[in-house]
Amino acid sequence: MNPQDPLSQLRDIHLPATGGFWPPAPGWWLLALILLLSLAGLCWLLHRRHRRNRWLRLAKAELSGLEHQASHEPQWFAHLNSLLKRAARQRYPDKHPESLSGEAWVAFLLSTAPNDRIASRPIVEAIVHSSWLPKTNADPRQAADFARSWLGGQAW
Repeated sequence: MNPQDPLSQLRDIHLPATGGFWPPAPGWWLLALILLLSLAGLCWLLHRRHRRNRWLRLAKAELSGLEHQASHEPQWFAHLNSLLKRAARQRYPDKHPESLSGEAWVAFLLSTAPNDRIASRPIVEAIVHSSWLPKTNADPRQAADFARSWLGGQAW
């Protein structure tokens, strides 16, 4: 014992041992649970959206196949018209587009088209009236372009 140096009598500071990594505190468990529930909800929403837009992917794939077989034959325009009818039934179920024909169907397609409705009228009329005409002079590429813009032109 040294009476001249009282600090030499003190012991070193010893900190207690930390709790370690495991087990986590309750707040970390709560955060992990919230993250897992959020991830599960996000996966469910994405799956639901993917399933809900399946008809649109199938319609676009069928349109792509029709574009490769484009011809001025009335049957080609009839297939395109049928594709648009099926897509309209899925997209606008409350308006019952499957019951429309002739000018009412043309008006419906033009009213629901995203843009350039006036310039598209002859093309839409050719698509709709093709099954009644022996030969059409409409351009199948323009008809396919209209169908592509009608299918993908608006937000779902």
